[in-house]
Amino acid sequence: MKVEAALAFGGNLGDPVAAFAAALQGLRDHPAIALGRLSSIYRTPPWGKTDQPEFLNMAALIETSLPPQDLLAFCLELERAGGRERRERWGPRTLDIDILTYGDAVIDQARLQIPHPRISERAFVLTPLAEILPQRLIGGRTVADLLAAAADETIRRDDAATDRLKVLLAG
Repeated sequence: MKVEAALAFGGNLGDPVAAFAAALQGLRDHPAIALGRLSSIYRTPPWGKTDQPEFLNMAALIETSLPPQDLLAFCLELERAGGRERRERWGPRTLDIDILTYGDAVIDQARLQIPHPRISERAFVLTPLAEILPQRLIGGRTVADLLAAAADETIRRDDAATDRLKVLLAG
């Protein structure tokens, strides 16, 4: 059975657009994953640890027959292939992929929490997610309503990065 899942992508080291494209291609190539709608790419200030470069962030919808733990393992594999090194919490990174939702599942395990914890506080996650899934309920509220409550004017769409991603994926 296929389940719709929403993924968040972020990065602020190297070439995040190329890292997003490679990871999205990896998702597209996986036999148990169908890549769906993609959001625009947004420039966002760092969160948590603020003395680092701004981030690029986006969201993607997929359909998958992978169990959530296997999807997480594959996302971590894509991060490693993208040069991700986990050195410090909320620190700079080449690529970060988070599972935001997995159908209507609520999972609270040591290594996997769905919906993603603190999603309602993070406009940098909600902004791209609201572009592709505004009416999705999370914790009884729509993504659009969560974004309205957490809106952040410093988050801005990056048209050049979005266009470049489209070219790389078409390539």
